[in-house]
Amino acid sequence: MQYKNGKEVFPPSLLKEVQKHIQGELIYIPKQNNQRAGWGEINGSRRLLARRNEEIYQLYSDGWSFEELEKKYNLSIESIRKIIYKARGEFNDRRAP
Repeated sequence: MQYKNGKEVFPPSLLKEVQKHIQGELIYIPKQNNQRAGWGEINGSRRLLARRNEEIYQLYSDGWSFEELEKKYNLSIESIRKIIYKARGEFNDRRAP
């Protein structure tokens, strides 16, 4: 996030209106909801985790145990379980007509 001077951003009439409420202080103006990116969408983290979770589910389907997956991915067995059960549900949802 970068600091901007109101004189450079707002038209004079809007600047005067804002100055009625606040002067000489920093103010954060949030993005509109429809312009906000979801978690991990910009830096690719969401895509990487989805790919990892698909891989975990595939290895489990191929016969890997929870313990083997725990060691390979450095995750708790509970996390592995959650990933597998969620992926199983999504897989079944995709197959339903």
